[in-house]
Amino acid sequence: MHVGVISFPGSNGDHDALANLESDLGVTVRRVDYRETTLAGLDAVVLPGGFSYGDALRCGAIARFAPVMTELQKAAANGMPILGICNGFQVLCEAHLLPGALLRNKTLKFHCYRTHIKFENVDTPWTNDLQKDEVLLLPIAHGEGSYFIDAENLARLEGNGQVVARYCDADGVVTEAENGSVNAIASVCNEAGNVVGLMPHPERATSELTGGADGLKMLKSLLNVQSVRS
Repeated sequence: MHVGVISFPGSNGDHDALANLESDLGVTVRRVDYRETTLAGLDAVVLPGGFSYGDALRCGAIARFAPVMTELQKAAANGMPILGICNGFQVLCEAHLLPGALLRNKTLKFHCYRTHIKFENVDTPWTNDLQKDEVLLLPIAHGEGSYFIDAENLARLEGNGQVVARYCDADGVVTEAENGSVNAIASVCNEAGNVVGLMPHPERATSELTGGADGLKMLKSLLNVQSVRS
């Protein structure tokens, strides 16, 4: 399994993703520069957290025009597993690879702590090793993590089973998201299910040495996926 981690100017979660996917998940990884124009040889791609282009204009609004995104669009259409984490989720929404948008947290504060999320869709390449309604404890670090989508498209999202995970308490009871996300949504996927956006950081929770390995439970799902290369 060969996984690419795209690095934009301002990315900072790329280091975590590269190190932990390799050391804890055991896959072969390589950094993909935002100026590259091929994803050849990769089985999956991760768009990491951070502040791409300094979050100028809007989070992810400039990164969507990076040269590598043209190839990412093609890879997504061909079924390649793609995961956008935090800022990567924002980039995928801006690129229209995922529905909706990420807005400023309702609290108007930067959120940085661990939170529980419950997984409802376990049929994606990134969640297939989980049990339905399994609860994981994952770290978050975002200022613009409030997921928004209009009522009509929210109904479509819910009806299609594209809500992957929601914020909840330790017992799995869905609660109002502190960041203001509609329907407590923490993660969504595209209609095909191969592209997933997630605000919490599973790549920062892959070892008990760093406070918990719940993220590794999720990321192990990728090892069950048959290669789909661009």
